[in-house]
Amino acid sequence: MPIDFADPANGDTYSGREADPSWAAAITDTVDPVGAHIVDLGCGGGTYARAWRTLGAHVTAVDSSAPILESARRSSPADIAFECASAEHTCLPGGRADIVFARALVHHLPDASALATEMFRLLRPGGTAIVQDRTSEDATLAASPTNPRGYLFDAFPRLVEIEGRRRHGVDDVKAAFTRAGFTDVATQQLWETRRRYESREKYLIEIAGRTGRSILHELSDVELAQLVEYLRGRLARGELIERDRWTLWTAVAP
Repeated sequence: MPIDFADPANGDTYSGREADPSWAAAITDTVDPVGAHIVDLGCGGGTYARAWRTLGAHVTAVDSSAPILESARRSSPADIAFECASAEHTCLPGGRADIVFARALVHHLPDASALATEMFRLLRPGGTAIVQDRTSEDATLAASPTNPRGYLFDAFPRLVEIEGRRRHGVDDVKAAFTRAGFTDVATQQLWETRRRYESREKYLIEIAGRTGRSILHELSDVELAQLVEYLRGRLARGELIERDRWTLWTAVAP
């Protein structure tokens, strides 16, 4: 069944990770964060709120899950403002943000339109909206030494259908931005190193705990144990570097 974001047992599932320099390089090629006011929607464990701050931005981070938000607050600098609210209805003042960012959020929403409308409301004229998420094609890339996620679908093919249902296509999100009033809507691919693991077993600990991967909540405990053994049989023992392909949608508020 889908992850329950309100369950305190999942409070730390998106914590304990920092953004890789590969992400910062891609973002700073797109926008200038220095001195900017950033609203990070669906901030999860605060990984990217902290990354924006490191890049020189002033950050307001929003998440609808009180347990996850509390975990983010505990692991983040005090000058990041955290707000518990829906990404589609933040109740934050409108027209003040320079950049509104939403990573790995839109696939949890049935429709991208409400998110795009709220991003438009929050931005000042000339501000930039950024959605970083996977399309179905991004999410189900073939397995490789740097894409162990692909083995999930080899082991449990029914997960491909689940990804297909919850992922938005490139044109769906672009259309939502256009309907909301944005201009200069564009997309690009982004390859991001998610995490570097010193060994296969460190990676498997995260898989066994369903850490930071909502798709794993679609598996029973028995299936999850089977997946761990399946992965153990296919991954090398040594260092594992996990890289993900994302789609980056950008748009400008006129």
